[in-house]
Amino acid sequence: MGNQRVRATDSASVKMRNLARINVRGVVQGVGFRPFVYRLAHQYNLKGWVRNTSGNVEIEAEGDEQALDNFLANFEAKAPPRARIEEIETTFHPAKGYTGFEIRKSLRQKGERQLVSPDIATCDNCKREVFSPTDRRFRYPFTNCTDCGPRFTIIKDIPYDRSGTTMHKFIMCRECQQEYDQVQDRRFHAQPNACYACGPSLELADKNGTPIQCNDVIETASELLKAGNVMAIKGLGGFHLACDATNETVVKQLRERKPRPSKPLAVMIKDLTEVEKHCSLITEERELLESPQCPIVLLRWKQHLSNISSVVAPNSKVLGVMLPYTPLHHILLRDVERPLVMTSGNLSGEPLAKDNEEALCKLGKIADYFLFHNRDIYVSCDDSVCMVEEGIPQVIRRARGYAPYPILLPFEAEQVLACGAELKNTFCLTHGAHAFLSQHIGDMENEETLRHFEKTIELYEQLFRIEPARVAYDMHPEYISTKYALELGSKRGLKLIAVQHHHAHIVSCLVDNGNKGPVIGVAFDGTGYGTDGKIWGGEFLVADWHGFERVGHLEYLPLPGGEAAIEKPYRMALSYVYTLLGEGFCLEDLPLSEIDPIERDVIRKQIKQGINSPATSSAGRLFDAVSAITGVRKEIDYDAQAAIELEMRAQEETRESEAYPFTIDEQQTMRVARLAELIAAIIHDVKNGVSPAIVSRRFHHTVACLIATMCKRIAEDRGIAQVALSGGVFQNRLLLRSTIAALKEEGFTVLTHRLVPCNDAGISLGQAVIANFQ
Repeated sequence: MGNQRVRATDSASVKMRNLARINVRGVVQGVGFRPFVYRLAHQYNLKGWVRNTSGNVEIEAEGDEQALDNFLANFEAKAPPRARIEEIETTFHPAKGYTGFEIRKSLRQKGERQLVSPDIATCDNCKREVFSPTDRRFRYPFTNCTDCGPRFTIIKDIPYDRSGTTMHKFIMCRECQQEYDQVQDRRFHAQPNACYACGPSLELADKNGTPIQCNDVIETASELLKAGNVMAIKGLGGFHLACDATNETVVKQLRERKPRPSKPLAVMIKDLTEVEKHCSLITEERELLESPQCPIVLLRWKQHLSNISSVVAPNSKVLGVMLPYTPLHHILLRDVERPLVMTSGNLSGEPLAKDNEEALCKLGKIADYFLFHNRDIYVSCDDSVCMVEEGIPQVIRRARGYAPYPILLPFEAEQVLACGAELKNTFCLTHGAHAFLSQHIGDMENEETLRHFEKTIELYEQLFRIEPARVAYDMHPEYISTKYALELGSKRGLKLIAVQHHHAHIVSCLVDNGNKGPVIGVAFDGTGYGTDGKIWGGEFLVADWHGFERVGHLEYLPLPGGEAAIEKPYRMALSYVYTLLGEGFCLEDLPLSEIDPIERDVIRKQIKQGINSPATSSAGRLFDAVSAITGVRKEIDYDAQAAIELEMRAQEETRESEAYPFTIDEQQTMRVARLAELIAAIIHDVKNGVSPAIVSRRFHHTVACLIATMCKRIAEDRGIAQVALSGGVFQNRLLLRSTIAALKEEGFTVLTHRLVPCNDAGISLGQAVIANFQ
């Protein structure tokens, strides 16, 4: 947060310079900043005006010198709770003789840009009104004020005025207009202000779109949910698919219809008291759940005490929980009196549905009923997901509540577009001190997601007045995001910059920590295209913003069948066994012996002859292989399922044991982790009846030791004492915790992600920063 006063150099005496001209930058529109300035000016008897512009908030205030000093001193100290002031620039001039203080009409300025507030969870004052029977907004589902409510998802352009949002069609009634005009009211200039008489309304419909007549829409919806129905509910940034989380039958129906066989579903629970009946909480998790961002938080599930169906998150000891974040959700959860599944309202693999007709078309075969409203969503935005590890909140999916607020850069960036990765895609636009990391876009595997990607880029370019001169992209030639970048660069004549996947991972972690490097970067993930044309994923880099050198990696193993080996981890397990222990290795007494002998023979031949078996150093595939060898998971139906369930099994065992053996080969400037001893030792334990929990715990400890050992040897050569951990494998909390401890024991400073996801959703930020230094 910056605070800079620039005093004018005119010839007037100091006493004559009693008009302050102030420019305030940051998130200062849509958060009650102009009303705050207005009230503050009246408190100190100042005259002048305040207005929004396309680039900032402008103020002219005149009065005696002491009053101006007090006024300026309180800008940050008493600013509205949702404001984020980045810079205050002040110049002093002779007074103009203003007779009052007013809020002036907003000024549109070509080429100027302004930060946009994310959507904000319902504040305590609005909640009190919604549940007060004597209040005119009692049970009104769109109650909001300057401290809460929709922002990013309804805005079409800046400056932030009602006319530039999807609320423009709702003309305020007399009472709402009075609140909007009354300086002492907390709805003074609250752009989405509304009530029953003039604002958005709800409609309940069946799966054919036929309206259901009822006196209280939310009460009727809650009864339908309690009766075991699936309901599509329109929220802030799109639709949720909801059902009773305690009803195993309806949860199974939702899974079958979506289809989403076993990937964990998020739940919404009424309040913290209810959450604690189902989950164990620490202070930081409580704070995150109740924060203005109100994300889904991954919590330790008390399954023995919870009546939430195990089908909600099969084979998991973790539950994704969020609190209600709109008045609609608050009322519904209070009425329904039980936790609700609240999962993204989309067909698997497609973007979130945001429009009523679109939802009917796409979700009509999933939902039994629809809860619509008529406030349009301009841009879809999914729920954010976070976890807390070692007392530090980490964002896993960055969307509602966080986007589009930028990541602050410690340098002045050029105008760059970075197109991100294939899975968990985001894009990033940089300009000046800001990196606008988009909300979660999704997996770039179909036309619908590509259109969403393109449309959202256009919106960000418009909102933040960015015209990229460079476009950065992943080196993988088949990524849809790469092809988009190449086509865009050719069409616009932009400079094209290819960025290696794991270098981008490490730089995203560096920027998240305000660190320039160099660091030893440990990038562990599933897939990333390497500079040698092979599939990387278990990488040790010496890296900074400018470049990187690969100094170590896990040894290469064949990936038999390519994508088939990712979907069927037993294929990767057989690759490890046949490649490292010999193709004649006996599988007797192993879960792998259950694999069809004909398929095992085909895989053996694929590996031996190199047929559709690209080489990979992926740490993600190593976890898959161990999961299959131990019998935890041999096939998957969602990304990283085998590794996730392996981690869950490890949590059943609390005793630490010594690491399995491994070897690090020194090959001139490259170190390679050899894994034959590790795999042989794991197989020995499995054959001797050691439980999967103990094997998994020991394996996690081994990987942490391997990382620390490799980093120690690199540091001896390079003299680098800080390590950055990035890549989706580090969403594994047990591995992250163990690795941090092992590295700190060796004297390293450890950098981990916080505001930027460690998975591929953070890639675009790394790409953008690297492109600025090419």
